[in-house]
Amino acid sequence: MNWKDEWKCLAGLTGLFLLLFSLPVGIPRFDTAILEGLHLAKSYAQEHVVLCLLPAFFIAGAIGVFLSQNAVMKYLGADAKKVLAYGVASVSGTILAVCSCTILPLFAGIYRMGAGLGPAMAFLYSGPAINILAIILTARVLGIELGIARAIGAIVFSVVIGLTMHVIYRREELEKVSVEAGVSGQDEDRPLWQNVLYFASMIAVLVFANWGRPDASTGLWQNIYSLKWVLTGLSAAGLAIMLITWFQVKAWKLALTAGAVAICALLVPQEPTVAFAAGIIGLSIITATQEGQMQEWFDGSWFFAKQIMPVLFAGVIVAGFLLGRPGHEGIIPSVWVSSAVGGNSLAANFFASVAGAFMYFATLTEVPILQGLLGAGMGKGPALALLLAGPAVSLPNMLVIRGVIGTKKTAVYIFLVIIMATISGMIYGTFF
Repeated sequence: MNWKDEWKCLAGLTGLFLLLFSLPVGIPRFDTAILEGLHLAKSYAQEHVVLCLLPAFFIAGAIGVFLSQNAVMKYLGADAKKVLAYGVASVSGTILAVCSCTILPLFAGIYRMGAGLGPAMAFLYSGPAINILAIILTARVLGIELGIARAIGAIVFSVVIGLTMHVIYRREELEKVSVEAGVSGQDEDRPLWQNVLYFASMIAVLVFANWGRPDASTGLWQNIYSLKWVLTGLSAAGLAIMLITWFQVKAWKLALTAGAVAICALLVPQEPTVAFAAGIIGLSIITATQEGQMQEWFDGSWFFAKQIMPVLFAGVIVAGFLLGRPGHEGIIPSVWVSSAVGGNSLAANFFASVAGAFMYFATLTEVPILQGLLGAGMGKGPALALLLAGPAVSLPNMLVIRGVIGTKKTAVYIFLVIIMATISGMIYGTFF
């Protein structure tokens, strides 16, 4: 008998017993916080899993199958030209416009395929942070100065954080380059333009399906919103044509899937997520049952789903328990938050950065939340700090990143986001 292991087991069981024994069940705030965690998880499942995460899993799986390692290393590898690598990574957010959790499968996909740590972290930050619609909404609702500061700060952050991570872990990156230099990646099976169109169709499905309602009732963004499901359908139709033409998928399989989507859309027109789910289920069946690259695509997507989903939902529940949903309180009273972010002190900016980093913001929800906090006395410096730290990271996001790059690198990344957001908030608050 290994007494060391037995003592560890005893300590764990004792700790679990004491935790359960002392749970403050029956105290209204604790009970409410438990419900808030479950409410947030339910909201996340209803609003983000089908439309956001599942398409992102398919894109991540496709990266591992249809993009050669040579291509990823050329543009985002540890030895790639810095201007090219960080330019590509930092601009990605203007295209994707996703939340801090939806970016995770895509980040894991490119990192697994050989992207350097620096460009991968720049991509991870920029995806949710450099959201054109969110920046425009920020400028309209919270002021043009805050909107411009958010745009500039997000772009600068993505590059600086990526470069800093690269410098800190330069030795590991150099070792990675030397290992990759001796590995000959698989050549592309198709011309570059075909891969570009293929990934563009999937990204278009992801972007248009999640296009949020803009603040204005007229204009380009509203026109796109009114046509979001038409554009999503056209993007999916383009993907289907490519699957038939380039990947030898049987046309009748895709026709059945399209028929199922159309029937769901007619039967439940008020819930387009049902029709979208039918399309996802159909694509899953097609890719899982066809040998070759299609099955590899499904296997890769399923790998990321298994790796990310459990941790992500656990993180969402904990985030809801601690901070609640917009307009609702968790175990931490909202008055504590609003009272701690007044003025432009170092403490106020730091608290706003930390609170923002741990909170979960669905795409565009940070703007009305901040509008309420500013009305309650929040300083403009802490407001910017929360905008730069909040949408890009969250507690669920942190837990998943840890599983991809490890605890130390994740801690450094979160530290950089919080410190840079704090400094930016103080500088902005000094002048505005």
